[in-house]
Amino acid sequence: MKIYIDADAFPNVIKDILIRASERLNVPLVFVANKALRVNISANISVVLVSEGTDIADDRIAELAQSGDLIITSDIPLADRVIAKGAFALTPRGDLYNEGNIKDRLSVRDLLGELREGGIITGGPPAFSKNDRQAFANQLDSFLVRQLKD
Repeated sequence: MKIYIDADAFPNVIKDILIRASERLNVPLVFVANKALRVNISANISVVLVSEGTDIADDRIAELAQSGDLIITSDIPLADRVIAKGAFALTPRGDLYNEGNIKDRLSVRDLLGELREGGIITGGPPAFSKNDRQAFANQLDSFLVRQLKD
């Protein structure tokens, strides 16, 4: 199993959580981004730089992802793509997407997009909070323990 991070739209505050988990459990961690990142490269930690452009990093992650991998992303269409390959997706806020819930999440995302386009709702998600960080850490730990046990 590898963990891929969609690092283009990634809350930096969870980077340390991921690095510690990677080192503690000996799980490869791959940051995929279209700009240089401040990450200490090690045996388990690497960075894949892609060219700038819409969905270039997402496309690379979808290409690299394999069954059983974990992808850290807020991008629901990317989550849908990797889940179709047998991987899992975890948002930085701690929501775990899998085959059982991704289609519902994709439908809600599309509906909210239509409502925003129609001016019915405005604004984006709330600011990333300490509770979001804790929810992410808890879900990551729980997921990794379950997966590595199998």
